[in-house]
Amino acid sequence: MRSLKLIIHREFLAKVKNRTFIIMTFVSPLIMVGMFFLVAYLANLNNSETRNLAILDESNLMIHDFVSSEKTKYHDFSTYSLTQALDSVKAKAYYGLLYIPKEDNIKALASKIELFANKTPNGAFVANIEQQISHKLTNKLLTQQGVNLSKIDEAQTQVSLKIENFSGEETSKMSMIIKMIFGGVAGYLLMMFIIIYGNMVMRSVIEEKTNRIIEIIISSVKPRTLMLGKVLGTSLAGISQFLIWVIIGSVLLGVVSTFLGGQLSSEVATANIPNALDQASMLKAQLVLQEILALPLGQLIVCFLIYFIGGYFLYSAIYAAIGAAVDNETDTQQFMFPVIMPLMLAVYVGFFSVIDNPHGIVAIVFSHIPLTSPIVMLMRIPYGVAWWEILISIAILIGSIFFFVWIAAKIYRVGILMYGKKPSYKELIKWLKY
Repeated sequence: MRSLKLIIHREFLAKVKNRTFIIMTFVSPLIMVGMFFLVAYLANLNNSETRNLAILDESNLMIHDFVSSEKTKYHDFSTYSLTQALDSVKAKAYYGLLYIPKEDNIKALASKIELFANKTPNGAFVANIEQQISHKLTNKLLTQQGVNLSKIDEAQTQVSLKIENFSGEETSKMSMIIKMIFGGVAGYLLMMFIIIYGNMVMRSVIEEKTNRIIEIIISSVKPRTLMLGKVLGTSLAGISQFLIWVIIGSVLLGVVSTFLGGQLSSEVATANIPNALDQASMLKAQLVLQEILALPLGQLIVCFLIYFIGGYFLYSAIYAAIGAAVDNETDTQQFMFPVIMPLMLAVYVGFFSVIDNPHGIVAIVFSHIPLTSPIVMLMRIPYGVAWWEILISIAILIGSIFFFVWIAAKIYRVGILMYGKKPSYKELIKWLKY
């Protein structure tokens, strides 16, 4: 036990005193928050472009139906021929030309409308134009057939389902979206951190093995104790770094959001936006906040920490075994795919099965398989999972940690002193029998 404590202490201090570790601990949150707001700024900048679209309507059916907006400006080119219109659009560097040929049959016209553009147009923009034209042609056709459009408009009825479970708790479509986002982000972050810190354990083992330091250490410490100490020491360093990231990132997000929120409020005030619009935005923001607070946040945070630590220990043992079996990082590639595959599978199951049916058989099974449960169960929790089901999943995960540590220790014991040869899977199986 004393040897284990010494190894844990040595591994922990070796990691936290490393200059790169210290720099990345405090710089990474700045980079991540900066990237978040940079992406948001670039997305807003990309959508700030005003599109000028020329319309040549030879049929005179809908030229006056296109109304310019802040993002899209429509220009009437009905007095031009098609050749003149194309030349003018090119000269003025317009976004494109919408050509509506002369055709008495509306059904036939629908397949003859063309959009000319110098570059490949935005998919959403094209879909919006198609939707507008489809709506206008449908109304024209209905009018020709003597249908009263005002009666149809009066008969339109919007349905908003009130969603409530058998316990009387209300939810909404907004709640479903928020649950999907929270579960997806939690699962993806867990996968990312397992890979990052697992590689840290593997590199630590490879470094000591290539420097031949391990030959001195192994003379006084059992291989199983050494491996367990390295996993625990590196894990504590990784968890400490992760907690520091969470604290610094939360503070930075709060400060930057407050600053940007103050700027946005002043811009809204100077822009004289109508009170009705401002109130609608406030109500929507309030609804989102209510839905977030309605989530099992305490359960989500506790389970995230448990599954993060459990998943980390499980995969760290596997990474340590891989590091002991090879001499350099290049040779690890043949073993990495079987390790990464369960994590990728968990993410795909989460996004394609859990979000679609969080209580389906696929979601339940994969939330109990130890190699996928840390991610899949985290993605299920926002939708509501019974405590007994979570406890069973955690119990299986803990039991699997001991099992994988036992297997990894056998590989570690033999592989840590093997040099100059890249082992095959067949040889690894042999090592388990020693």
